[in-house]
Amino acid sequence: MTGAVAISLSVNGERVDASVLPRLNLVDFLREHLKLTGTHIGCEHGVCGACTVRVNGDIVRSCLLLAVQTHNASVETIEGLSDNGEIADLQSAFRERNALQCGFCTPGMLMAAQDLLKQSRSPDREQIREHLSGNYCRCTGYQAIVDAIETTARARTGRLP
Repeated sequence: MTGAVAISLSVNGERVDASVLPRLNLVDFLREHLKLTGTHIGCEHGVCGACTVRVNGDIVRSCLLLAVQTHNASVETIEGLSDNGEIADLQSAFRERNALQCGFCTPGMLMAAQDLLKQSRSPDREQIREHLSGNYCRCTGYQAIVDAIETTARARTGRLP
């Protein structure tokens, strides 16, 4: 199959109808066709986490998923989570704790962090590190990122330090 395939999906709550080549990765579809460039391309092997998005509520590596596989799916990107305010507190904590640095890993880190905080209201530092273990950061040394996530978890549960 080498011809374009029609797909229909929801991206950040909006219906998208497109015609894509079967071999087009989701990350390339999001960035090139929809201009949602917050999803970054890092390793293209699924190990760095820069391309993390949600598909039907689960975080996935969009460099490993073909766009045609998202037909009839719901896809949420960092832009969607930012625009709807879902991660506003997490973004503030990243900024306040200096967990941003160059920013390349930040969208994937925020996606993974929000996924963890949806699964566990009060993760400890080891759980945070474990959940982020699939996301690479070359600048921060992770300490500030873990601090920001821990701060957000505490604030969300009313356990401020």
